[in-house]
Amino acid sequence: MPPAAKALLAQLAGAAGALVLARNGWLTGLWPLVGAQAGLAAAVAFGMGSARWWLPIHLGFLPLAVVALQLGIAPAWYLAAFVLLLLVYWTSFRTQVPLYLSNRPTAAAVAGLLPARPLRLLDIGAGTGSLLRPLALARPESRFSGVELAPAPWLIGRVLCAPLSNIDWRRADLFAPAWADYDAVYAFLSPVPMPAVWAKAVAEMQPGSLLISNSFAIPDVQPERIAEVGDRRGTRLYVYRIPSPTGGGR
Repeated sequence: MPPAAKALLAQLAGAAGALVLARNGWLTGLWPLVGAQAGLAAAVAFGMGSARWWLPIHLGFLPLAVVALQLGIAPAWYLAAFVLLLLVYWTSFRTQVPLYLSNRPTAAAVAGLLPARPLRLLDIGAGTGSLLRPLALARPESRFSGVELAPAPWLIGRVLCAPLSNIDWRRADLFAPAWADYDAVYAFLSPVPMPAVWAKAVAEMQPGSLLISNSFAIPDVQPERIAEVGDRRGTRLYVYRIPSPTGGGR
């Protein structure tokens, strides 16, 4: 089931459950009803296997709407908030890849994993370019590319990366570019697309090149190494070397 459909079903189930409780006299007053709807919606979403970041959305959706109505906030602010979230997260509800930003310790750790020779690296789902900018400054002899689909992060990244001539910044889906010309591909996505990422990497990248995944391992594939970044997040980098066509990878 698409994530958006799961979210709608969870909200409807929460509303139905809260109404049943109210009609049976187990809930009285506005806020117990609102709280029950939010809690039931989150529970249904959890039971359907929705991504964890949907749970606070379900818990806060109706309570925040009621607070806004009680405070007399104009409905136009709902539209403005929706548009802002859409520009930031774009198709996250479909791809289940939220916006993650790589920090500087991670960029330094990735730099230590790369070969010393000039190379080409692609960051898929590059956010605002938080990984590419420090790499481009540290490795001016190399070329770095970033693809980002969400309009707001892409625009911010375009502005921030513009002074660096060795960064190619594009607005595109993470699977749209061909990966064959890159020595390394970096991904900070979510568990959902990782099998497809590995399939594309094996199909397109040259044997011996690197796929580096921040935090999310590829199911049933043994990484060549796991690098501990040592930051406050406890970030791990899963490093995979693309096998030859007859070398296997599992």
